[in-house]
Amino acid sequence: MNIFKCNIKLIVQILFVIIFFSTLQAKTPDKFNEGNNISEYFLGLLLLNDNQYNESYRFLKKLEGLEKSHLNYSSKYIHSLVNSGRFNEAFNYSKKLEKRNLANFETDLIIGVYYLKNKKHDLAKQYFSKLKSRESNFILDDFISKVLLNWSSLKDLDLNSARNKINDKDTRFNNLKNIQNVFLHCFYKSQKTEFFFEELTLNQKIDFSRYNYLYATYLTNKGKIEQAKKIINSSLEIYPRNLLLNQYKLDLNNGKYTNNFNCESLSNIIAEIFYITANALSSQQIYTFSNFYLNLSKYLNAKFFSFNTLLAENFYNTDNLTQAKKIYKELSKKGEAFFWYSAKQNAKIYIQEGKKEKALKLITNSYEKLLEKDIYVMFDHARFLKNNDKFEDSINLYSAIIQKIKKDHPLYPKVKDGRGVAYERIGEWKKAEEDLLSSLELSPDQAYVINYLAYSWIEQGKNIEQSLKMLKKANDLKPNDPYIIDSLGWALFKLKRYEDSKLLLQSAVKLMPADPIVNDHYGDVLWKNGNEIQARYYWNYVLNLEDTEEDLKKNIKNKLILGL
Repeated sequence: MNIFKCNIKLIVQILFVIIFFSTLQAKTPDKFNEGNNISEYFLGLLLLNDNQYNESYRFLKKLEGLEKSHLNYSSKYIHSLVNSGRFNEAFNYSKKLEKRNLANFETDLIIGVYYLKNKKHDLAKQYFSKLKSRESNFILDDFISKVLLNWSSLKDLDLNSARNKINDKDTRFNNLKNIQNVFLHCFYKSQKTEFFFEELTLNQKIDFSRYNYLYATYLTNKGKIEQAKKIINSSLEIYPRNLLLNQYKLDLNNGKYTNNFNCESLSNIIAEIFYITANALSSQQIYTFSNFYLNLSKYLNAKFFSFNTLLAENFYNTDNLTQAKKIYKELSKKGEAFFWYSAKQNAKIYIQEGKKEKALKLITNSYEKLLEKDIYVMFDHARFLKNNDKFEDSINLYSAIIQKIKKDHPLYPKVKDGRGVAYERIGEWKKAEEDLLSSLELSPDQAYVINYLAYSWIEQGKNIEQSLKMLKKANDLKPNDPYIIDSLGWALFKLKRYEDSKLLLQSAVKLMPADPIVNDHYGDVLWKNGNEIQARYYWNYVLNLEDTEEDLKKNIKNKLILGL
């Protein structure tokens, strides 16, 4: 499947470049029609699209001058410069293009950001004004230019006038309007700043946990350390997993905190707005542009190292695993919370690379080095051990967690579920069943726990009717989930309702075509429906799948000879 995806990606990229050059050739000077130059541009674009920025830069740099006939080149080249950390070079290149009347959106943006960073706000405003005047069909360009121009125009305005300027009437940006309103009050040193921070963070319909952290940094900047601690502690009750909050709690308790954000700094505010933009782009899987705005954030506020968490995530999502690991290595030096987070992320990468033992060693060693191990850290470790076949070790850790928390703790049903699965995997079914039932008693709408328990019963040939009812509920909770559909179909198979079973198992196979168990189940139901040739086809298919376990292969070989 991965090879298939890579081939599709390559085909799309090749088609893009073919179309691009078919329009370029009629306009480009002869030297850029030479094979070497075309291939270098081709490689530069592919590498940029694949988020390999240093490599992209090396190819695109050789072609300076192409912007005379093709402005798109300068945009791509600037992206490669910014994303590879060469901001000053991007600024110099942008100024050179400006002198040659070849400026574009990116050149105005880079020059304006450079002047903003260097506190030349009047000059920054000039370039952000040019930015705003450029026509664009891309809504993001219009949004960015409007925000930058508004913030750079506050010099001669009072707070009320500034609020009228900042408050966008576009309802699509209401959340950003509320965030900017908080920053605006802070920027003007308003006495209502705390009120607006609290109003923003009290809205639990949207995860504003990041702004609890920024609120706490605002308070520490004002010397209100104890109040900052209260904000962090109360926020962690709602968002116990938040990385920034957990690290800041440790830093405040140890008296070693450093504030990486100041909402009285225009550069810091714009850096945060760029981060919001980058986060939105990442959620839409537009990773190259997300990284571009992230790197602008880092340029404007180099102290705020947590920007790198999104950058590493973007690299991970684009299979740039080596680059992601480098970033996690740097993040691991920023405190215990970041150390544990980075260990988990790197372990996940090692698992993906097929280095299971290395991942287990990393997690175990990192866990032992932690000075403080809260319930959530213990749970993370137990879950990792369980998911990587260290069942007895995970059971011991899950049991230790159960001793520390009450039944009304949000982790309690998850701990019971995790331990139940581990017990089942080592053959201690009575203990497994007890834990899984306990988990569902405390939290009855856990679709995957329902599925695990019901499927286990079905495999044991017990409680089939009850399992069927449970699986129907799980399917209502998680429609179109292939694992639940497979279990539901298998329950019907065990009840000898073969036609109904066939329809469900056929759906499961369509959703999970490479899963050995689902295909084996479908082969069985085909056989029972009289489709013996098709059944053998699916059984043979399972034998050739990489993930098929030896016991299943042995069973299928018997079925190929004897049938059911």
